[in-house]
Amino acid sequence: MLAWLLEDAGMNPSFLIGGVLLNFGTSARLTDSSFFVIEADKYDTAFFDKRSKFVHYRSRTAVLNNLEFDHADIFPDLAAIETQFHHLVHTVPGVGRIVTNGREAALERVLTRCCWSGVERFGVDGGWQALPATEGATVDEQFALYWEGEPQGVVDWQVQGEHNRMNALAAIVAARSVGVPAAHAVKSLATFRNVKRRMEVKDSVDGVTVYDDFAHHPTAIDTTIAGLRTRIGDASNSRILAVLEPRSNTMKLGTMKAQLPSSLANADLVFGYGAREDRDKLGWDLADALSPLGAKAQAFNEIEPLVKAVTAAACPGDHVLVMSNGGFGGVHQKLLDALSRVTRHQRRKERRDSLPARLSLLAPIVQSARHARAPRGTWPAGRMAVSDIACVAFPIG
Repeated sequence: MLAWLLEDAGMNPSFLIGGVLLNFGTSARLTDSSFFVIEADKYDTAFFDKRSKFVHYRSRTAVLNNLEFDHADIFPDLAAIETQFHHLVHTVPGVGRIVTNGREAALERVLTRCCWSGVERFGVDGGWQALPATEGATVDEQFALYWEGEPQGVVDWQVQGEHNRMNALAAIVAARSVGVPAAHAVKSLATFRNVKRRMEVKDSVDGVTVYDDFAHHPTAIDTTIAGLRTRIGDASNSRILAVLEPRSNTMKLGTMKAQLPSSLANADLVFGYGAREDRDKLGWDLADALSPLGAKAQAFNEIEPLVKAVTAAACPGDHVLVMSNGGFGGVHQKLLDALSRVTRHQRRKERRDSLPARLSLLAPIVQSARHARAPRGTWPAGRMAVSDIACVAFPIG
């Protein structure tokens, strides 16, 4: 998002992002610009350097969007991650800028330890906020930008979800720190197209829409489902069928398994997949972890039975939300193919079932023709006598 704001302002930034930017068609590029946007990586640098990679970036502007426990394969607890963020804050110069989510207690603890840069907060009173553009309106596809209680413009875009609004606030503030006016950034967001695998619509079949999303942490799963629910409305009109593969290192260890049921609670049906072998094998019982969700949740250890179950449950108007940080065995296309086969089968069955009714429509015509039949050989040229009709064909498949 920040890369696009700088691009639209004519700054031609270099960037390295953990996803394909739809506005650019790539996840990375190198230009002659003095601006470089990089999505920070808190994984360790090397086997001989256990500091997070981002301490080597030497950022002039650092955006701290959220801080919660993750990457249980390398961090023992949240405090260890906070220490790495503390190191990051140390690398930002005094003339630099820290743009931080004011709602995150963990980030506030980090800044309290030490910070000599300027700090701007978003998401809280007195900072940058996304509020309804008009009284009583929602803030999903349109919101008013406020800074210190003063309106700065209205964002009208095609991206949903509270997490994306927070991202937008952070991007606007970061872009402003390098010279992009907030009013210009507001207009630029109208043409922002998000990133692949972020609520990406793969296709629709007979009213069933299949999405692909990178969500794999319980918090991301929760916010992604909430964003889709806001977009499509309540369950009386459209259902959400959540299809989840918990395959990140943290999820495979089972560190977050207790949080899965609550993160999936807003889905109408849940279909979980846990590999039985190879590198993606889960170290815990997925069915047991999902059991608090009751009958609306099912667990599978093979792709094909999962596809059959989802296909059997899906109805026109449903939204199938596939969430994984991997390829998930190509399940998106398998679901679309299976839905297409079901649709073709249903249409053939409907045509077969309607055949008697269609034949009954022909009976009065034939009967009438028999009563009006002329002697053979007296029909005008080019006309066929009813007695010469051999068969009538209807398409049934």
